[in-house]
Amino acid sequence: MDRSELIVVALGGNALLRRGDKGSFEEQYRNVGDAAKYLADIVEAGHRLVITHGNGPQVGATLLRHDAGQKLHSIPAFPMDACGAETQGFIGYIIQQNLRNELKRRGIDKYVITVVTRVIVDKNDPAFSNPTKPIGPFYTKEEMEKIKAEHPEYVFVEDKARGGWRRVVPSPDPKIIAERHAIRKLVDEGFIVVASGGGGIPIVEENGRAYGVEAVIDKDLAGEKLAELIGADRFIILTDVDGAYLNYGKPDQKKLEKVSAAEARRYLEQGHFGSGSMLAKVLACIRFIEAGGKEAVIAELSQFKEALAGSAGTHFTP
Repeated sequence: MDRSELIVVALGGNALLRRGDKGSFEEQYRNVGDAAKYLADIVEAGHRLVITHGNGPQVGATLLRHDAGQKLHSIPAFPMDACGAETQGFIGYIIQQNLRNELKRRGIDKYVITVVTRVIVDKNDPAFSNPTKPIGPFYTKEEMEKIKAEHPEYVFVEDKARGGWRRVVPSPDPKIIAERHAIRKLVDEGFIVVASGGGGIPIVEENGRAYGVEAVIDKDLAGEKLAELIGADRFIILTDVDGAYLNYGKPDQKKLEKVSAAEARRYLEQGHFGSGSMLAKVLACIRFIEAGGKEAVIAELSQFKEALAGSAGTHFTP
C-alpha cells in the first residue's frame, strides 16, 4: 500500500470565481485550469491528493435556473440537496478535466475521479432554526423584496460591507461523510479524488432511511471531517487571503505564522476571527489537529507551493 503523505486540499471560491467574474462556465473552467497547476505540484511531489471545494455562488445560480425554468416553462424545480448534487457534478468535471490535462502535460499518468458525496447531519442541529450560510448572488433591496414576495420562506441578510442582500440557509455541523470508505479505497488504489464538494449533500438518517435536507454545510468544516475520517496527514485550505490574523483590519493586526491548536482555540474563543470569513476555517484547522492530524494550513492560492514548504500561510500544529 502507498504510504506517501495524504493531503486534503479545500479550494476556496477564488479557485472557481474571481472578483468581477459573471459566473460563466468559461470563466470557471479557466480559473480551475490555473488552480490545477498548483494541485499538480502536490502530485508531482509524490503526495496523494483529495480535493474538496465550495459551491455557494454555483448552487445559488442553479436554484435560480430551476426557479426560472419553473416560471417560464413549467419545468419542476429541484430541491436544494439535488441542486447541490448538480454542482458537485459539474465542478467535479472541470476539476477532473483540468487536473488530468495538467498531469498529462507533465507526463504523470494519474486519474482524477469525482465522488458525489453525502454528509450526515443531525436533524436537531440548532442551525435549522437559525439560517446563516449565504448562497447565490447579491441583490438590491428591491430585488430582495420581490423574491421574498414570491418565496416568503426564504431568509435574507444584508451585507453592508459589500453592499447588497443575500439569501441565507441553515448550515448544520457535519457529523459523518457517508462515502468516506469508498473515498479512502479510491485513494489507496492510486486515484486523485474530488469529494465533499460544496460541503457535501446534507442528509439526515432516520429509522434506517436517509433523506436530503434544505441546507448548505460549510465546505471547510466538511473538508476537515473528510480529512479526519480518511486519515489524512495534512489539511490545507486555499483561499483569497494569506493566512489568519489577530485583530484583522485594525492597526495592530498580526498574522499568525505558526500556532498550536490550543492557542488557536483560545484566540477563536476571544473573538478574533469573523463569523462570515475566517472563523470556520480556523475551527476546521483546530478540529483536524485535535483529531490527530499532523498539520493544517490556511494560505492564499497563489502562495500554495510556499505554504506547502512552510514559508507562507498560517500553520496549525499539535
